[in-house]
Parts: sequence; structure tokens; C-alpha cells
Amino acid sequence: MAQLAHWARRCPERTAALFPETGAAVAYGALAARANRAARWLVGLGLQPGDGIALLLDNRPEFLELHQATRDAGLYYTPLSIHLRPPEVAHVLRDSGARLLVVSDALADLAAELQRAGATGGLPRYALGATGLPGHESYESALAAYPETAPLPERPLGREFLYSSGTTGLPKGIRRPLIPFADADKPEWDMTWRELYGFEEGMVYLSPAPLYHAAPNRYVQRTLGEGGTAVILRKFEPEAALAAIERFRVTHSQWVPTMFVRMLALPEEVRRRHDLSSQRCAIHAAAPCPPSVKRAMIEWWGPILREYYAGSEGVGTTVIDSEEWLRRPGSVGRPVNGVRVHIGDASGRELPPGETGQIWFEGAPRFAYHNAPEKTAAAYNDRGWGTLGDLGWLDEEGYLYLSDRRADLILSGGVNLYPAEIEAALAAHPDVSEVAVVGVPHPEFGESVHAVVVPRPGAAAEAALTASLEAWCRDRLAGPKRPRSWEFTEELPRSEAGKLLRRLLKERYLR
Repeated sequence: MAQLAHWARRCPERTAALFPETGAAVAYGALAARANRAARWLVGLGLQPGDGIALLLDNRPEFLELHQATRDAGLYYTPLSIHLRPPEVAHVLRDSGARLLVVSDALADLAAELQRAGATGGLPRYALGATGLPGHESYESALAAYPETAPLPERPLGREFLYSSGTTGLPKGIRRPLIPFADADKPEWDMTWRELYGFEEGMVYLSPAPLYHAAPNRYVQRTLGEGGTAVILRKFEPEAALAAIERFRVTHSQWVPTMFVRMLALPEEVRRRHDLSSQRCAIHAAAPCPPSVKRAMIEWWGPILREYYAGSEGVGTTVIDSEEWLRRPGSVGRPVNGVRVHIGDASGRELPPGETGQIWFEGAPRFAYHNAPEKTAAAYNDRGWGTLGDLGWLDEEGYLYLSDRRADLILSGGVNLYPAEIEAALAAHPDVSEVAVVGVPHPEFGESVHAVVVPRPGAAAEAALTASLEAWCRDRLAGPKRPRSWEFTEELPRSEAGKLLRRLLKERYLR
């Protein structure tokens, strides 16, 4: 990005990114130099503008340099989730047309599993790290043949080629046009980030999530674009995250609700042990946040939470701050950047406030799923409005409330049931840490509600807890919405970005 070159010239010794678990730190000047060398390597391999590479990496400095290198070389890069199954990895590599794969030696076991399953095919493979991987060339040796600083050919600006997390099927690719070289020096971020979240030079951003997910990746890049410092954790651990806020005087951060749940579950003395006063903005998204959890976080951290609803498709974004949310608990806000939200029924009729239907955005830039025209067509209606496939409703003032994804609806006895509503009611129970609700086959009603519960430490035994939860639901949920079966587990299947992998729960009952 032009911004990285700007900060590398202006303050080359300023720390761009810190990796606390390994102690690695990279300055702006060093990051720009490494990215230049990597870009020259990619160009030297014969990759042409618009070609792509794939990355199977943990959170490490090379992720940032390869991001920048592909942009400078006019290439696409596709980060791979380490939780994708071999057939899904094979699909992404084949669908994206990746020309090579860069793998971290920290993921040696996963790389070997993918190789045995034939997921990586005959792609050239390069390994990061000193130990090397069988069947992979050395990334460092490849870069050593190129000088640290040398001019690059004039090429369009490359960009990420992201795939959905695959929570409801095979991952879908979203590939946007490259940015012309003539526009490479124009600001890449609009003012929304500064106005809504206070992004600015000198900010310190904490990223507790994997960089292969869209939001953590983009927020880190925006931090670097502003001349801030990104503190990037290897993985989320509740107390380690709090310690990092105190140690590095973090000003901005991004979270998902399950992280809030785990931090709130820490003993009171542990939570109060850390000085969190440096925080100015804590952003969260990716999954519905139970109102009881969000209220507890605002009471703990103060009114610094900012929630947004959006998707990698970019069809629209809504945002809400803490003060607004406290007046409208459960809302994900109103749209920004001139976009309008509409709610429609199955026939396309626009619904009035208070009625639940599919969420449509009007006025956002169009997108297309790669190699999937039928999926792209399904994402737009005859008015040109776009959708992420979610359901929700608007209040009289235009604030959006999410109900669920259409794919997650439970159809029981002809009635549409929304898992998110049932989960929110159960999450407020004092003995529930986390909960997921799915529809399971039922001989009479088609589906019935099944609840998968993670109890809090010290909760009652299963029989007593089941009785307590059933009584709780009788007071809060209409008859069809109450779970008919229960399951207790130590954890829910989630991606590292915190998204519930509901399909894995459903698969248990469809075999």
C-alpha cells in the first residue's frame, strides 16, 4: 500500500507490528524492505498481474510482508483457514487458480495431512521457518536471491481474494478488480474508519484473531495504513488478551462474542487485575452477541464498544455505538455510507417495521462470487438490492435487528423458528456459558429444537440443569421455540474468528 511506503520513509524505526508470544517485532522500514524483496521474488517467478498465490500461515510477520508483496506485484493472495477440511482446501486452491502455496512450518502436520489427501495437488510449495518441510522449497532461500530494495515494474495494485468461512457449504470466493497503477497512491481507506472508530496515527490495535479471516486482516492493514502499531496474538487466550491491553497500552481492538464470554468467565480478581484504561474503542462483530453479555462488557469496559454488521461481500454495513445500543438492546445499528436497509418477504414485498424478513441493502457497490453466477444472482433482487442471506427486522427509527441466517432457520410444524432468539434467551441463564440451537429431524413436525449447552464452571449436574433450563424457557419462550432435547458439552465448534460452525452440529443428526 502507498501508506506503508509513506510510513517507511517518514518513520522507518517505528514498530509496525508486535507478536508477543514469540517476541517478534517488525518496524515499518524493515517491513517495507522485506515486502519489496518478496514482491521481486514473485515477479521473478513469472507471475503476471492478476495471478494469485495462497497462504497457509499462522499469525507471523511474513503474513504482513506477503500481503504487501502481492499488492506491489499486482497479484491476488488467498489466505486459507487452518480449519478447512482437505476437500474444502482443494476446492479453494482449484477455484482461486492459485499458482503457488506458502506454508508455515508451524503448520507442518496440517500441511502433511493436506498433501496426503491430495488437496494441494501439484502446486509449487514454499515453507517459512528454519526447519523446512518435506516437499517444500525454502521461502528464505528463494528471497535471498533478490536485493532488499530495488524498483518494481509498474503494475496494478494487487489485493486479497477472500473466501467465505464455509459455515453453510463450500467456501465462496469474492474477487474484486485490481486497482490501476495510476490510482495506487490514492488513499485506500475512506474516512469512515476515522470517524466511527477513531483510527489515527499512533494508535495501538490488538488483534486476538487469525489473520486469515477477513476482518482481522483488514483491521490490521488499516492500522498500518494510519501509522499505528498492531499487536497480533498467536491465538486468543482470555487473560493473555487482557495482559496485552495493559502491557502495550492498547487503544483499539476487535472481538467476537465468544471472546467476551470467555473473558467474563474469568474470576473477578483476575479481570480486575489488569489496567485497561488505555482502551478507546472495542469493535465487535461476526456473530450475534447475547444482550446480557454485551451489557456486562459495557459495564466492565465502559461505553467504548462499537458493533457492526457486514460481510466480505461488501453489500452494506450497519454500525452502533454503546449509548445507542443501551437504548435499543439487540440492535446492530443503522447503515453507513449512504446505504439503505430494506426487509422483504419471500415474494419480494417490502415489509413494515417490526416484521421479520430477508435483509436487503440498497446503494452499495455490486459484487460477484467467483465462478458462481447462480450464487451471485441469488444475492440480488430485481431492484438491484444485495443480501448476505440473513433475516432480521427494522424498528420505527430504522435500526436493524438480526434474527438469523435463512440457512439456519428451524421449520417445525410449519412454523419458522429463529435459533438466535432461542440462544439469546438461554444465554441469559446464570449457569450457561455458551449455547447453540439447531433443528434436528422429527417424525411429526419435520424438525424440533435441539440445544447444545456449555455450562459455566460449578453449574448443577446435567439432570438438574436440564430441569432448570426447561423452567427458564417456559417463562421466556413460546411453546414451539422451547428446546425438546438437550446436550451438554465442554465447547462449541467454532472457527478461530469465533463463528459458530453450526453445520458441524447439524451433521451429527443427518448421518
